[in-house]
Parts: sequence; C-alpha cells; structure tokens
Amino acid sequence: MPILVGLGARPRELGHIPLEGFVDLRKFAPFAGAAVLSVSVLAGCGGGGNDDNTAAGGSSDASCALAGAEDPGNSEAPSDVPTADKAPKLTKTSGLKVAFSQNASNNPWRLAETASMKDEAKKQGIQLTVTDANNDQSKQIADIKGLIAQKPDALFIAPITEQLANVVKDAGAAGIPVFLLDRAVDDSVAVPGQDFVTVIQSDFIQEGKRAAVQMATATGGNAKIIELEGTTGASPAIDRKKGFDDAIKECSGMQVVVSQDGDFTRAKGQSVAETLLQSHPEATAIYAHNDEMALGAIAAVKAIGKVPGKDIQVVSIDGEKDGLKAVAAGDLYATVECSPRFGPSAFQTMKDYASGKPVKTLIINSDQLFTKDNASDNVDKAY
Repeated sequence: MPILVGLGARPRELGHIPLEGFVDLRKFAPFAGAAVLSVSVLAGCGGGGNDDNTAAGGSSDASCALAGAEDPGNSEAPSDVPTADKAPKLTKTSGLKVAFSQNASNNPWRLAETASMKDEAKKQGIQLTVTDANNDQSKQIADIKGLIAQKPDALFIAPITEQLANVVKDAGAAGIPVFLLDRAVDDSVAVPGQDFVTVIQSDFIQEGKRAAVQMATATGGNAKIIELEGTTGASPAIDRKKGFDDAIKECSGMQVVVSQDGDFTRAKGQSVAETLLQSHPEATAIYAHNDEMALGAIAAVKAIGKVPGKDIQVVSIDGEKDGLKAVAAGDLYATVECSPRFGPSAFQTMKDYASGKPVKTLIINSDQLFTKDNASDNVDKAY
C-alpha cells in the first residue's frame, strides 16, 4: 500500500470504474491520467484454481463470472506518470551514506525486505543505516527525525501508515531525497515529486481483485467470508480490502459477513479468526490481507475441528515460504505474491535519480500468483 491522495481527492472517493479486465485506474488518479513504470518483472503467473477443492455447500454459482475465471494478472500501466522534477536532488553517485526506516521486523516479509536492502547496499558499496520502528508509528516518526538529523545522502522509508506524510515532508524540507518503499503516504500533505522522489510498491488494489478471483473459484461463487484486514490506516490494508470487496460485488452469492483488523501478524490473525469463527459459524471462507494472518486463521480453523481447504477456504496475499507450503498442503487455496525484495529496484532507482535520469513518481512492481499448480516448485525460492 489508493495510497497517493493527489489533487485534493482520495482515489477511493472517485467515481466507479468498471471491473472489466480488473484494472482499477482510480489508484492512479493523483497523477492526472498517468502511466506506471514497471520494474522487477518476475516470473509469469501461476496456474488457475482448484475446481475440485470447493468449500462445502459451495456449488458453482452461474451468476458469478469470477468463479473459474483466469487470473487477471498485474494491472496494465496507465500513461504519463510525472517525473520527480521538484524533489531534492542527489548529485553524488559514489561514497553514498544512505538510511532506511523500516516499520517493523515482526514477520518474514519485513525481514526479507530489510535483508534485500542490506544485501544490495553491501553489493554496491553503499553505507546503509537501518532503523526498526517495531510497528510503532510514534517510534517511526522519531526514527525518521533522528535520521534527518544525520543528514544522509538519501532516505528510504517503509511507512507504517499513510499518516507519516508530515515527517516525510520534513525530510524533503531538509533537502534529503526520500524514496518510499512498499507503502505510500497522504500526498495531500507530502507531494510526490516535490517532498519525496517516488514510491515503489505493488498494486494493492489489483492484488485484492486477484485474490477475489481465487476465492470465487475456490467456493464456486458462493461464500460467506471472514475478512482479516491488515493494520488500520496502512496502504495495503486499505487497498487490498477495496480491490477484493469491489470485485466480489459481481457475485451475488459471495458476501463478506465480517471484517476485522488482524494487524498483519500470525498471532493476532489467529486470535481474531478464532473469535470471528465462533461468532459467525456460517462462514465458509476467510480472506486474509497477508499470509501471516492466513496461517493464523488456518490454525484457528483446525482448532475448532474444521478442515481448511474443505470446510473453510482460505485465500491470502504475499507469497511467503510458509504460505506456499500451506498452498502445497491444501490448507491455503492460493496466495497472490507481493515481493519484499526491494533492494535492487530501490538502489537502481536512487542511482538513476543521482545520474540525472528521469524517475517516475510512482513505480509499480509486477507479481505472480501461487496455486497448487506451482507452489511446491517455488517454495525454495520464497522468503
């Protein structure tokens, strides 16, 4: 994590755009009809759904076009994303001292992202200072203020929520080029291309839509769904919910019966799922905004004597190693990748900017889908 709130209007407040093709251009509205530069093009998307693994009572609903549909894949690039012409400049191309404000280290995704940044910095001979906010927004603000005082040549930030815009603006005002990773901030406060250079991320709305197709196929288009949301206010949580919820409106037999914040963690995902499964015994499916919550939910399903993949279908996002193992085992129906390996693209973007090459204010990663058809083959490559 949508995400960028340009021209005084939240993308989520703009008018309806049809779901045909599952490309939601509303998230790019702040860029006035802009195009997305795709980086880190990964391996092609995985296979389709498990037609023989539909949840109990979930006979195919002919009114649900999503059931059995092909994975819509990554969103197509709109046109004309502006370049970062007014952001603080970076003139050095060697001997760089760079800082990275990480928002947490409480799950495999974050650990893999930090490792990728460290590995790439070491490879390129860049001195990198890393701070960890421990999933505390106040601490991350303090961390960033401390890094600003150190006057690094460039600053990478993985924001906890969109509300870090003020401190991002402070960094820009201090003349430090800022690159946002995997989540954005409220750009009605911190203007892209002016207060910060760019945001590099996945298309979270599209991830939600891809997950919806997998859920429809898993359940035959008939499902009463528990939705485990990510951290409240975080871009991925906002947009993965929007993408999924908007997509299943096309299927009258699919309904989210309850949504609750699981904070992107396995422990809270399990705790919340246990409570919601008890209060909603009619539930036949769980959509989790990340694999960690999904794995917690799978444990919760088993704890009440039900069988994940049979009694309760589970779909999630991220593509972590344990998630792929769960897909291969049949506990998790599918997971949409959101790669944490930002190091190569982050530092290449910084180098391009330092050398005077045009850098877009939004860069979108391309991710794949993991199902029973390809999960086992990718476990060893996963984080």
